[in-house]
Amino acid sequence: MIEQNLIKTNKNLLAFSAGVDSSALFFILMNNNIEFDIAIVDYNIRAQSKEEVKYAKQLAKKYDKKIYLSSCKEDKFSEKVARDFRYNFFDNIIFEHNYESLITAHQLNDKLEWFLMQLGKGAGLVELLGMDFESKRKDYIVYKPLLNTSKDTLLEYLNKNKYKYFVDETNNQNIYKRNKIRNNFANDFLNEFENGIKKSFEYLQNDINSLNSINEIINCDDLSVAKFDTIDMNIFIRYVDQKLKEFGLIISSSTRAEIIRQKSIVISNKISIDIVENLIYMSPWDNSIMSKKFKEICRINKIPKNIRGYLFNIDKIEFDIFLKSLNKLK
Repeated sequence: MIEQNLIKTNKNLLAFSAGVDSSALFFILMNNNIEFDIAIVDYNIRAQSKEEVKYAKQLAKKYDKKIYLSSCKEDKFSEKVARDFRYNFFDNIIFEHNYESLITAHQLNDKLEWFLMQLGKGAGLVELLGMDFESKRKDYIVYKPLLNTSKDTLLEYLNKNKYKYFVDETNNQNIYKRNKIRNNFANDFLNEFENGIKKSFEYLQNDINSLNSINEIINCDDLSVAKFDTIDMNIFIRYVDQKLKEFGLIISSSTRAEIIRQKSIVISNKISIDIVENLIYMSPWDNSIMSKKFKEICRINKIPKNIRGYLFNIDKIEFDIFLKSLNKLK
């Protein structure tokens, strides 16, 4: 049911909600002898959420799992607010307790819903797929082992084994765009064409993999320089998109167009991007005041201006190693 041998880390955190997907994943991980602890957010918008938190505590106690709880009390609630709150919560837990990965219960229905949402926005191939079995976020790995499994299959698993779960009734209300797509299009389409949809997603992922033509890459802390064997802005923007997701940033199609147009840009005052011929430089944005000597070294070595501030504040030995690697890369 889950993607076998996908989870390679030892200290894992499961994003738990007590709903169908995460409840099924809880027991699937247990039955596959994969170690994990759980984290749950109470958004305080449904009375049932208190019972879901109670159930999470019961599972944690019964199966000797650590549990992390958070309560969200935002005045203006939205899908984006919920997602940002949730991932900030996960980020902090993982950083403070040295977890290696986050496991989420996204499944095939979620993947199709995302695809249709992006299709309606006018997205490219990378944005259409969106969800990968394994991806990088900041300093940890995100695993989505259920992406090939439909919600109906998970429900059947839970009912067959008499595992408890909760159903969020708001999912049936077309308040949010995702709910509207799920209830009006995605579920019925998946029920009829599940095997074909799985194959199509597999073929599309293979297409993306074949387009990733990175020749070499330099990593220096949070700075990276990638060299491509072709100058193709479509391929470049795919790479930028993937890297930004590691920093927890998801950009719009207009921002992608701006990156292509300017080739030197700072995203959300957080990440610097410079595209120079077939090289892409990316680093956290740093506007530190630099010495004339350092600026001259950067000018001589043709280092883009946007990433110089970050380099100015790294260790001198690391900077020297970076310069040598960069000159070899060019």
